[in-house]
Amino acid sequence: MFQPEYSLGREVGMQDARVRSVAAVSLWAVVLTVLLPGLILQSQPVQMSVALALQAVVVAHTGGALARVLTAPTVRLVAFGFWVFAYIWLGLAPVAMLASDVYPWPYRTGERTAVAAVAVVELGLLAYSAGAALAARRERDLAARPVPAPPGLLERGLSRRIAPWRLLALCVLALAGTALLISGQPGRLAAYFTSRQAITEVGAMNNGQDAFMQSLLSWSLSVPAFWALLGLLRIPRAPGGDRWLRGARWLLLPALVALNVVVNNPISKPRFWAGMVLLALLFTVPRLCRTRPFRVTAAGLLAVLLFVFPYSDYFRYSDREDVAVVSLAEQFTVNGDYDAFQQVQTGLDYAGEHGFSPQDVLGPPLFMVPRSMWPGKPDDTGKTLAEYAGYEFLNLSAPLWVESYLWGGPLAVVVVFSLFGAAARRVDDIRHRLRDRAGTVAALLVPAFAFYQMVFLRGSLLGIAGPLTLLVVIPLLISTPTARASRLPSSAVPSAPIRQASIPGTGGHP
Repeated sequence: MFQPEYSLGREVGMQDARVRSVAAVSLWAVVLTVLLPGLILQSQPVQMSVALALQAVVVAHTGGALARVLTAPTVRLVAFGFWVFAYIWLGLAPVAMLASDVYPWPYRTGERTAVAAVAVVELGLLAYSAGAALAARRERDLAARPVPAPPGLLERGLSRRIAPWRLLALCVLALAGTALLISGQPGRLAAYFTSRQAITEVGAMNNGQDAFMQSLLSWSLSVPAFWALLGLLRIPRAPGGDRWLRGARWLLLPALVALNVVVNNPISKPRFWAGMVLLALLFTVPRLCRTRPFRVTAAGLLAVLLFVFPYSDYFRYSDREDVAVVSLAEQFTVNGDYDAFQQVQTGLDYAGEHGFSPQDVLGPPLFMVPRSMWPGKPDDTGKTLAEYAGYEFLNLSAPLWVESYLWGGPLAVVVVFSLFGAAARRVDDIRHRLRDRAGTVAALLVPAFAFYQMVFLRGSLLGIAGPLTLLVVIPLLISTPTARASRLPSSAVPSAPIRQASIPGTGGHP
């Protein structure tokens, strides 16, 4: 009884397999592994070293993997987000730093530490690739079975469908909560259109609250507002008609757009978060579930991250300077946004003096426990490394590579990235299977996490645990489980996809 469905899936899979072009892969590989690194090296004097030579392996690995994602026969959003971060922040940026011996922050390590840092980065990349490959092989084995296996816990969670009444309740709560909290804070609406520095200086959300509560309240405005808007745009049409839902959308949509302009704009929120909001809204458009539009959009996004992102912190401080356009190599070596590789080096020196801290792995999942109840609660890793290096500015990154290394050395790096690679591939495969089922958690959460993943990878984990938890939990709370069914083969296409409501401007199916 499953044979016709499986045959259709195999036929579609064979058609998709012909989409990948050797010429396209080769062209992207040349651009990413030769032309862009060459552009960086030719713009500055090069100091050859063992670390720089080894960094060529990282560039080849990340550039080659990104080229494969950009030419893949399926849309793999989580893989795209991972390899974009790895390529820019841990591939190209270290090339500029190692070639010139210029880094964003004053702390310096020796050649031995630099070589070890490159090795740790590549070890994590190899583990991620291995985990993803094993997950892909398991997916093929399951799809080849004559009787599909029942869906697992992850697939059941991602196949949940947005519930209209729960979504509308979230919309009302987001609007009411925001009105109450903004009206009671210093500066009110004006504070959200000044700068992030101004928001911090006026006490952010409440007088007398500590920094943790200020941050938590801030994200309790931003994340629900984002999900309310995204859910309202993408909720599927009800089988018996949706006149009442259409009326609620027309009423709530302008208010939610205005709310997101206030609490999720790039002036008062970190650029990574504001960018994630825009990209999630973009990549949940059904047409971008197709490979060709995704490739074009992803290529444009890569160009924006390389050449526009470095100048997007214009609104970070109240005293703004004129924008000075400099070379890509200079941006990588003087801009603190690209300190990931330097922080890996600092972390290796820190581990050499203080050893590993396996107990710190409990910090991110238990971020809600106050320090008054947990005196030994781990500190933010970025702050710890900044204090070790002697900086006055403590808000630095701590990439997942150095976080996991500080937990338990190279073995911890292998375990963390193998599991992450396997989970990322599973999520991408599940989203692909559910791509024609409108209103699922997969259709909304996977694009959001794929781009917030850059913040997750950049760290520190303790600093982003709160917004990440809200980002994942809220769509689960506003959705309901679907009836359990046999697991579709990886390339199977549902015979009757559910239509989204065709409200003008919401981006539903035509």
